[in-house]
Amino acid sequence: MAIASCWFLVMFVWVLWWLPLMLAVAGPEEEQQREGCSSSGTRCGNLTFLDPFWLTNWQTGKSCGPLDFEVACFFNKTTPVLKTSGLVGFAILNISYENHSLRVVDLYKEKDLNVSSKSCNFPRWNTSGELAPPFKVDPANNQNLILYDCTKTTPQRDTALVEMRCGNASNAFVRAGGRSNETGDYALDGCNATVVPVMSLSSSGKANASDYERLISGGFLLTWDLPPPLRARVQKGDVDD
Repeated sequence: MAIASCWFLVMFVWVLWWLPLMLAVAGPEEEQQREGCSSSGTRCGNLTFLDPFWLTNWQTGKSCGPLDFEVACFFNKTTPVLKTSGLVGFAILNISYENHSLRVVDLYKEKDLNVSSKSCNFPRWNTSGELAPPFKVDPANNQNLILYDCTKTTPQRDTALVEMRCGNASNAFVRAGGRSNETGDYALDGCNATVVPVMSLSSSGKANASDYERLISGGFLLTWDLPPPLRARVQKGDVDD
């Protein structure tokens, strides 16, 4: 995706925007729906964002919902980006309000593994480490992709290992793991491992490690829990789930 080439701009703008918001004290949920906030949803690209999600208003700076659900619209208003505990975020490809799920791309991983860029670097943390409640990796519909940064060119040989095409990183490998809700020992002697969730592109339902760039760019599924005030309203029947 071309999105990765603009990651630094995303990071810079996000820091400038979020610093004052994080220092502010959030009011009650009812007070967040101020004048100027749409009750019928707002669009970014080809997606419509409904409660609890809301789009950053760069002109007024108004908060229209819980900060965890704020979405910034970048790249000529074509790409919605959900913030993370890091500085880049997740580009949103699709959203299902019925299933409380998002298909997203980890922009940090995509940027790091952009082989056409001179800044190709090995990712240093798991995607799950960038998430905080109310968001989590869908435990059943994603498969783990394990990236290895090794101190030697030939780690303990594993037929499932694929050498990564990442600049001068001749000691970098990747392999497909199990489902995100399965436990597994992915350690390799002399290697640092990073786990990235992906959705399979094959009819077999299993990820092919050789396609790691396309798999990461294809995204994975996140799920979310409703914030407490909205959850209470759903249970009372005031809003649709």
